[in-house]
Amino acid sequence: MSETQNFIILGGSGAGLGVAHSFLKHIEPELRKLGKKYHLYIIDSSSHFFWNTGSPRSVVSAALLPAEKLFAPIADGFKSYDSSLYTVIHGTAVSWDVGGRTVTVELANDQNTQTTLPYYALVLATGTRTPSPATSLHGDHTITKAAIEDLNKKFASAVSVIVSGGGPTGVEVAGEAGHFLNGSAGWFSSRPSNPKAKVTLVTNRDKLLPVLSKPRALTAEIYLNQVGVDVVYNVSVVSSTTDADGKTTVHLSNGEQWTADVYIPAWGITPNSSYAPADLKNDQGYIKTNHATLRAEAAGPRVYVAGDVGDYSRGGFHNLYATIPVIVANIKRDLLEAATSSDGSDSQPNEPDRLFTPNNSETQAVPIGPRGVGAVNGWGLPSFLIWLVKGRDYMIRNVSATVNGNMV
Repeated sequence: MSETQNFIILGGSGAGLGVAHSFLKHIEPELRKLGKKYHLYIIDSSSHFFWNTGSPRSVVSAALLPAEKLFAPIADGFKSYDSSLYTVIHGTAVSWDVGGRTVTVELANDQNTQTTLPYYALVLATGTRTPSPATSLHGDHTITKAAIEDLNKKFASAVSVIVSGGGPTGVEVAGEAGHFLNGSAGWFSSRPSNPKAKVTLVTNRDKLLPVLSKPRALTAEIYLNQVGVDVVYNVSVVSSTTDADGKTTVHLSNGEQWTADVYIPAWGITPNSSYAPADLKNDQGYIKTNHATLRAEAAGPRVYVAGDVGDYSRGGFHNLYATIPVIVANIKRDLLEAATSSDGSDSQPNEPDRLFTPNNSETQAVPIGPRGVGAVNGWGLPSFLIWLVKGRDYMIRNVSATVNGNMV
């Protein structure tokens, strides 16, 4: 058996876990047959996977969707494999030496302790974060869980709510908040008959849900109105301040100031790429990636980018899960060629790459309280189907399937 090579995956999100399980299931066994020994490292700043898809409902009330159901220990998902083949590290990548082919990780249990690992192959799957820790991980899962529970307490007595951001997260959060606090309009009514709270959704665009067509975006506004949500267009939140009583005042781009019991920023995302050298990122901080092969070619051989941290990503499950087979196929191709090469590990394989083709069609599903809007490849989806597939439980069943590798 040859020396052990390190295969490192930075990030324990859906993309990172998908590649990790695929490697252990389909690639490592073939490499072992060729006398090659690999050790997989899965590194994430959270010890638990977070199903952020369910956060719009969970932030409103634990009675609707308890926060506990959104999390699952990453390490538990790998117990079916030989433990000598992998290591799960709870830590944050703080630097990446491209020339030396190493990554340095700050361990979560001791911020003064770092470890540097050499890699033979590297997958960057560190994802992105939203402004609120309640809707994305901002480090360990305990931070997100606490943020959700804090919002649950505020929503319990809220009579005013402001949500900023007209994308899917903002619309879903506003819809859940409105339905929870105000109920839903009756037959032939456009608004609830006895609303308990003023819920306002602010967007800096002239329409909601940029991926969807204008008619579907207008339908989304109608559904929001039916749960007592008002939509304000072409205005953005410039800043916000929270007082000692927990109320938040938002400062708007039009000069106005509004105060609410609950404020949730749901606009803009930031790539988790601070560990990466500046020359490997674009102006927004996303990793520069070959959009077809999903390799970070400027970083040298056998470096791949999975999920939203790459500059190729448009986001959305249909694109995320479409990237995993491409990355896995190219990883397998590269490592098997290296394993059988007699003149060096970086020789060019004879077989062609598997290429990624993004789905840029109008594809999105957005629950809004008891209803929803959406489309697949430009074809509109009926409201009840969006509720059935996503809005019923925000697909919480996929938590275990993702962590355990059943999704791949």
